Parts: sequence; structure tokens; C-alpha cells
Amino acid sequence: MSDHPYRSLPEAAFWRRAVAGKGPAIDPVAGGFLSLGREDRVATAGSCFAQNIARYLKRSGFNYMVSETAHPIVPADVAERHGYGLYSARYGNIYTARQLLQLFDRAYGRFAPVEAIWEAPGDGGRLVDAFRPTIEPGGYASEAELVADRTHHFARVREMFETLDLFVFTLGLTEGWESKVDGAVYPVCPGVSGGAFDPERHRFHNFRVGEVTADLATFIARLREVNPTARIILTVSPVPLVATASGHHVLAATTYSKSVLRAAAQEIAEDHEGVFYFPSYEIIMGAPAAARYFAEDLRNVTEEGVAHVMTVFLRHAAGVDLPPPAAVTAEASDATTDAAKEWVQVMCDEALLDAGDD
Repeated sequence: MSDHPYRSLPEAAFWRRAVAGKGPAIDPVAGGFLSLGREDRVATAGSCFAQNIARYLKRSGFNYMVSETAHPIVPADVAERHGYGLYSARYGNIYTARQLLQLFDRAYGRFAPVEAIWEAPGDGGRLVDAFRPTIEPGGYASEAELVADRTHHFARVREMFETLDLFVFTLGLTEGWESKVDGAVYPVCPGVSGGAFDPERHRFHNFRVGEVTADLATFIARLREVNPTARIILTVSPVPLVATASGHHVLAATTYSKSVLRAAAQEIAEDHEGVFYFPSYEIIMGAPAAARYFAEDLRNVTEEGVAHVMTVFLRHAAGVDLPPPAAVTAEASDATTDAAKEWVQVMCDEALLDAGDD
């Protein structure tokens, strides 16, 4: 038989050898990956699934970076309800690449959206930050209070970008709502967590691959203006859309959204030095898992799934093997197994889109 390039490929290149019969706990990382040291300052941002990365890095003794912290006297559960520690700064969920780019530009004074303050839900006269509407439960008492908090927030965001060693960004959505006036993109549709939807001022935008890659490329260039040695890991959230405004079935809309984000992440990783893609999406959504890592709603990811994602991540990034998830350990107690099957509670602005009565 004649020779050909496939003869010299590694086991990971073949479905029969690398996937078939391997079971749900598959490790789909092949080729080169970055090296993570315990002293490396790791910052995170992105969709609600990204909160799991922060949780496991802290639990595993890595240098998870939090530049915006609550006052020491504030109880931990109260601080978490106010968005402290969920990500490296108190920006809440960042679902799209455009939001990430605009966060950077707002923090550095490059962009000042016209509509940046909304009235909080209810009749109390309180206010919310249009770009982190759920970060302050109950809203702010005055515009001055909100602006002061935002000024402090931007300072901490700049500190994060300028001093991090590794930035992990989880792409979550392509669907978003933006201002018709200046293109500002909000984390949730106006009127859901504050403000009022106005078709004269707001419009739906479903980002395409070219737009996502352009936004990520611009963000990377600007990040490296202030931090030339920053490395970046891109992931795609496996969590499906809670609702779609595209006019398509939510399953088809989810497939489109995740396909766009996955393609964009690949292109960016191939085109930029120091940028890596990690396949958390494939671990949870791939055929070997057979929906095992989803809760009964087929949307929320279980603790077992998160544990497997982070086990693979730390194995390749840091040479650390975590204990196997309890649910796949034969001697695990029923209580431990049940806990592993529970879905992970995270702060998720998007979930409010389906918060009405059934």
C-alpha cells in the first residue's frame, strides 16, 4: 500500500481510536497547550459558565486574580450576591465578544455610551448600571452613587488587564441587544433587569463569525498595548440559550450561536500567538457524554460535568490530576453521587429572560 499523511498521525486524530468506546470522561485535548504555573495571575470573564473556572482555580490552589474585592467586613455570601469574586472584577456576565471589547474601551475612556443608566425594576426610583444591571441587588440610591461605583470598577478593571498573566474568556452568546444610537451592547435586553425596551432606541443583533473574530482580534491588540505578555485562553460555553429572539427554534438558534463562537475561537487561536482554545464545549456536548453532564432541563451543567472539564484543563495546563468526579467513582455514596448530579448554581443574567410564569 502506498504511504500517505494519515499513516503518521497520532491516535487522537482518529475517531475509532480516540472516541469510540472511551466513555463519557473523554480528554479531547491534543497538540500543544499552554503551561500554567501556580504563581501565574489568572483572570476570568465571560458567560455564567465561566464562574466555574474561577471556583476550581481557587479550590485547587492556583493564583486566581480578583482585583475588585468587597470590604473585609462584608460576609462572603453577601459579597457574592453583589457580584464580588464571581469573576476577576465586578462586571457580571459578559456574553459576547463585543461586550468584552466595549468593557475594555469604557474602562480606558475610549467609549462612553449614551444610555448607561437605567431605572431599576419597580417604583422605588432606584437605578441600575445598564452594563451590569444585576450587580447591585435593589439598585443604587442615586446617579452619583452609581457613577462613583462605576469609576472604582473601571480602575479595578484596568488593574486586572494590566497585571494579569493569563486571561480566560468564555464565549457564551451571539445574540444580543444594542443601542441604535451608538452600538452599545447590553448583557440583557432592556426592560428585563431595568430600563425600558424602546424599538426606536434598541435592536436585536445576532453576531456572525466575522464580527466575533474582528472584535476578539481588536480586543487582543488593545490588551497587549497595556500588557504585552498577556496570554489568553478562549472557551465556548456549553450552556444552551435560555431563549432566542432570532425567530428560529431555540435548539436551532443554539446550534447557530455555538457554531459561530466555536469557529471564531478556532480562527483567533490559529492567528494569534499566545492565544489558546480549550474544548470545554466538546467535553460537555460531544457524543461520548450523551447528555450525561446536563441536568434534567438539558441546559444546566452538573457538578460532575464541571469537575471533568476542570480535571482535563488542569491536567494539560498544570500537570495536575484532580480526583475523579464522585459520580463516576464506584464506591461513591448515594449522597455524594446525587450532589455530583446537581446542576451548578451560578449568577446568570440571561436566565431572567424566561423568568415569567409558565
